Amino acid sequence: MNHTRRNFLKFAGLTAAGLCVASAGGVMAAGAGATYKEGAQALKAKRWGMVIDSKKVGTKEAIDVLAKACHDVHNVPNIPGKQNIMWIWAAGFEQAFDQPNNFMDEGLEKRQFPILCNHCTNAPCVRVCPTQATYKRPDGIVAMDYHRCIGCRYCMAGCPFGARSFNFMEPRLHLDVTKLNKDFPTRMRGVVEKCNFCVERLAQGKQPACVEVSNGAVVYGDLSDPNSEIRKILREHYTIRRKPSLGTEPSVYYII
Repeated sequence: MNHTRRNFLKFAGLTAAGLCVASAGGVMAAGAGATYKEGAQALKAKRWGMVIDSKKVGTKEAIDVLAKACHDVHNVPNIPGKQNIMWIWAAGFEQAFDQPNNFMDEGLEKRQFPILCNHCTNAPCVRVCPTQATYKRPDGIVAMDYHRCIGCRYCMAGCPFGARSFNFMEPRLHLDVTKLNKDFPTRMRGVVEKCNFCVERLAQGKQPACVEVSNGAVVYGDLSDPNSEIRKILREHYTIRRKPSLGTEPSVYYII
């Protein structure tokens, strides 16, 4: 009983301390996770967004290529079983878009869709995070500061898309040290993580890793610029977003 009470008080104390830091250092938190120096070549936008042509990457094999590129760059551990960490993964239409249809086109029914964080305009994960470990950048990217994360998992409960993973186990034990990307931090046990729209690559003037290996199936750009390639694609193709009725305004669009 005493041991349980001590654990509870310890957790409550850590949470309270995190809240105090968040309230006292809100300005600092806005850039706390942006540790990547931007050079003259850095890619910038008012609002980053992504368009995925599901007809070009409609199989698990094709999506695995995107996931591998993403996971390799960001040191995402491969943990066997149900505790695996995923930044990009494959899902069927009904699972991805929550739109059951008993008379769906057979091709669409069999198609797989790449799933990742939607970097929502009205991101509920940002609102519920007690320490501002999850925050929204001025360019619309929903980023994370792993050092601020206390593992409360409020962000996971708040995200309606299941886009986050929690490190129940020590992730570094499941990484190949000979293949680590030393330019990106590894995480620790008890920390939440997710797709970050490759903010560290943007700072270097590079496109996201999944875009580079997609052979044109994934396009990334400035949604605020009517002359950008992504806006041109959105004008020319019918696209849908995940769960639009929730009002989160996802920044990831799918060509169907």
